[in-house]
Parts: sequence; C-alpha cells; structure tokens
Amino acid sequence: MDSHPSTRPNGRPVALVTGTSSGMGLHTAVELARRGHTVVATMRDTGRDAALRQAASEAGVELDVRPLDVTDHEAARACVDGVLADHGRIDVLVNNAGRGAVGTAEQLTLDEVRDQLEVNYLGPVALTKLVLPHMRTAGAGRVLTVTSVGGAVGQPFADAYCGAKFAVEGFMQSLAVVVLPHGVRVSVVEPAAVASDFVANVARPEDASTGADTDDPYAAQLAAYLARSAGAFANAQSSGDAAAAIAGAATAEDYRFRWQTSEGATAFVGMSLADTDGSRVLGATRSWIEQPAN
Repeated sequence: MDSHPSTRPNGRPVALVTGTSSGMGLHTAVELARRGHTVVATMRDTGRDAALRQAASEAGVELDVRPLDVTDHEAARACVDGVLADHGRIDVLVNNAGRGAVGTAEQLTLDEVRDQLEVNYLGPVALTKLVLPHMRTAGAGRVLTVTSVGGAVGQPFADAYCGAKFAVEGFMQSLAVVVLPHGVRVSVVEPAAVASDFVANVARPEDASTGADTDDPYAAQLAAYLARSAGAFANAQSSGDAAAAIAGAATAEDYRFRWQTSEGATAFVGMSLADTDGSRVLGATRSWIEQPAN
C-alpha cells in the first residue's frame, strides 16, 4: 500500500474517503476498494494508519493513503489537486470524518460549537465545493456525506453536534437538486449507534463527563442520558455493517438523497421526518433524561 503512488488513470472509478483511520471510514475505504474502486483514504495523522493497512491487507486490496485534516481548507485543496494529478479523476467523495460533542447550551463554549461546525459542516462543504467542478465537467460523480440520525432528530446534550449535522444535511439537500441535472448525485448517509472509536473521541465539557456535578442544574438529566447512551452503544451496529451500507449507497444504480445504515436508523429518522409539529420527537427524547420516580 503506497502512500503516494505515481499512478495514471486506469479506468477504475476513484473514491476519496475522509476519516479512515478507524471505524466506518476505515471499513468504507476497504469495501469500496473490494468493489473495484481506486481508493484514496485520508486521515489527519497518517501515523495512525496501522489498522487501515492491516484491514486492506487482509482484504487483499491496495489503498492510496494521504494526510488530510478536513478543517484545513488549503490542505483540502492541495489534496484534491493531488488526487486529480495522480489519478486523473474523482468519481466518489465520501465525507466521513466527523466528531461528536456532549453538552447542552449552557455547558458548551462557543469554541466547542465552532469546532463541531468546522469538522461536521464546513469540512464537508469545502471538500464538496472542491470536487464539484471536476464532477460537473465530467458529467458524473457522487458525493456522500455521512451524517447521523442526529442530522434529522435533535437529541438531548447533543446541541452542537446535532446542530452541525442538521446544517450539513440542509446544505446537501439544497445542493442535490441543482447538481443532479449535471450528473452529480449528492446524498447523505445516516447511521444510528455504531461501534467505533467515535464515542471515545467525543468532546466532553470537563463537568459533563459523568453528570455527577451537584452544582450543575443539568447533572441528573445528563447522568440519565449517559446511562441510556451506554446501553445504546452496547447494542450498536458494527462499523463493518455500517460501512457496507455506505459503500452500497456509493455504488447503487438508483439514486436516493437519504440513506440509513440500519432498520433502526430508518425507523428513528422516520419519526422526525413525519413529525410536522415536533411533538413526536420531543415526546420520545424527553424520556431519555427523565429521572426514575422515588
């Protein structure tokens, strides 16, 4: 697996995937390569590529691994230019890199809110803008942004995260109808709970790690939420299964804007999309933070 192979166009579709050091991104990169794509797998620190290299080796595929911090927009431009120079095309962009955050409005700093927007919203937007001219000129291309069920359903103590995911879904949905006549398919993919390193990398305010701060008016609610979340992730979909759904969306003959990675995700997202007055979602999520009766 070369870091910068001097390859020329070989007729295989080229996929650029972000956030591939672990979890869904890692498995998506490998699965797309198994399905015949030339895959450029990017991550912030290529020193963390051991798991990806092992998975690729076990699958018998090769990947082009490159560094990319999606919040560095000049680096993103250089990455896209480099992929086009080396491979001659970008047929698929999978915006997978993302980061979570636990905390409600009063617990979050504006810097933490901006961090969520940088990673989960502005990063995908910037990369999409960079690949669109090439795809539009080619008359074909696919942009998939891995959002979350949190991009359709606002959830307690996920204010900044859901806000950024709602934003990127709105951006992509608005864009989708404009670029479709030019041959470019824009979609979002919404996983529910997935077993990955994502949870370990969730940003948590110092006083929000356990919900045990008795001076915090939200402490009991947060403790209930964290307990529920632990249960949800204990029964989470595997990263490999979620990645298979992402790769399926990237290679599907039929076009859809919105995809989910599991039946549970479809049911959860559907609750919000049919909730015209908002009562259904609030009624369901309210129970997540209620305290047991004495």
